[in-house]
Parts: sequence; structure tokens; C-alpha cells
Amino acid sequence: MTLLAVREASLDENSATHFCAAPSDGPVFSRFCLRGLATALEWRQGVSLTSTRPVRISPASQLSQRRTALRRRSLSWRARLILSSILLIIILLGWALVARMIAPTSNTSLNRFDAIIVLGYWADSDGNPTPTQLARVTEAVHEYERGVAPRLILTGGAVHNQFVEARVMARAAKAQGIPESAIFVEPEARDTIQNACYAERIMKAHGWRSAEVVSGAGHLPRASMIFGELPLEWRTHAAPPLEPESAAYHRAVVSVETLKTVRYLIWSRWAERCEP
Repeated sequence: MTLLAVREASLDENSATHFCAAPSDGPVFSRFCLRGLATALEWRQGVSLTSTRPVRISPASQLSQRRTALRRRSLSWRARLILSSILLIIILLGWALVARMIAPTSNTSLNRFDAIIVLGYWADSDGNPTPTQLARVTEAVHEYERGVAPRLILTGGAVHNQFVEARVMARAAKAQGIPESAIFVEPEARDTIQNACYAERIMKAHGWRSAEVVSGAGHLPRASMIFGELPLEWRTHAAPPLEPESAAYHRAVVSVETLKTVRYLIWSRWAERCEP
């Protein structure tokens, strides 16, 4: 039987091998027949039957392959963790930005209030008002003079240095003509939640129910989220800066406030709730 006949034969591997081993053709033909069969099956199935010896892999090669696989798996998990962390940060920052954009500026239509609440900002190392702190007090004084409310509640403790923010602001308000009887000092608050909570306690003790909240423009969106949790009628009022602010400074303020808003939304809102 010729090699072409073996290639064209429609036999499976077992039957073809049995066919090549026929005793009538002799051992020489059987060897050539089997080689032709192997080539034919390789063409038909894409599998080589000529190499039957198993490939031996040394223990060192096996260990190297395992280490490579583990390293790839480790890198894969690290990449997934990094990507997941980046995605989470983007989601949280987006949430905070949207929350700041849609934060209300009031919950009432009142134009006159029982009090003006001035949110604290630190004094300098000599105990004098910083420009930001003085801007808030000055705008509160202007609102008082416009008849928006008959009294000021100045709130803020000694957070950044030994000087109590509320007392420094009270001195500045007195220097601008506000009578001492119209000034109420809250000297314990250490953050905006406590500013709102402790000021609301003073108002509740006096039977006051409405307030205008004065602070910086970048601070007020987060402050409005906090005051929205209190049983008050309120509106926010931004204090303009006493001096022009650079774009870089404005971006820095917004960035810091956005991070603080993230903290408020995922933690402070639940962990630091105002107790009556």
C-alpha cells in the first residue's frame, strides 16, 4: 500500500494502526505505513503523533513557573485594589461636589430673624482677628445695622491656638459699635457641627426660633447641610472678603471644604449628631 493511499484512507487512529500492522506486508512496510499514518493524522487533526516522549520539566523550572504565576496574580490584585480605590475616591468627591451644588441656602422666606449666628474662624498668634475672621464679623455687624436681627451669637472655641475665637470676634464686634447686650458668646465649639448645635442651644434657652448664618462663601454649603438638621428657621449669608482673593486661594478653600464635606457625608453626619 502506498503512502498516498494511507493519507487518503478514511480510517481512525486505532483501525489504521491495526491496518499497518498486517503481517502480509512485512515489517519494512509497517514502519513506512505508520510514518505515513502519523503524517496524515497530523494534517487532518493538527496533532503530531511522531513525538511520543513526554517533556520533562525540572523542579527548578516548575518552581520558577509557580513564582511567576503567583507574582502575576499578586500584581493583578494590586491593580484591582488601586483601580477600586481610585474609583471610590472619584465617587466620593463627585458626591460631595454635587451635595455642595444643591445645598439649600435657606429653609424660610423670612427677612428678619431673632439672631445672627457668626461661625468662628481662628485668630492669629497674637490674639487679633485674621482677615477671614474679621470679614465675618464685619458683615454680621452690617446685617445688624440693616435691621436683619437685634443680636449676634458668636460661636467658636480655642481650636488652632489658645485664643477663643468667639471672644476675639466679640471684641471686634464691640469695636465696630455693637452694644455688649446684643452680643452672645459661645466659646466651646470646635467644628461647624458644634457651632450650629451650641448656638441652637443658646437660641432655645431664650425662645428664639430663627437665625441668619454668616460665614465665608466656601464654608456655607457645608454649614447649610448641618443647619438643615436643626429645628430652626434659617438662611445663610456670605461674608465678602475684605481684600481680593487670588484664584489659587479660592481653589484651595473649595478643595479643603470639599474634603470636609466628604467627611461630613460619610462620618460626621452620623457620628457627631447634635444632641438637644
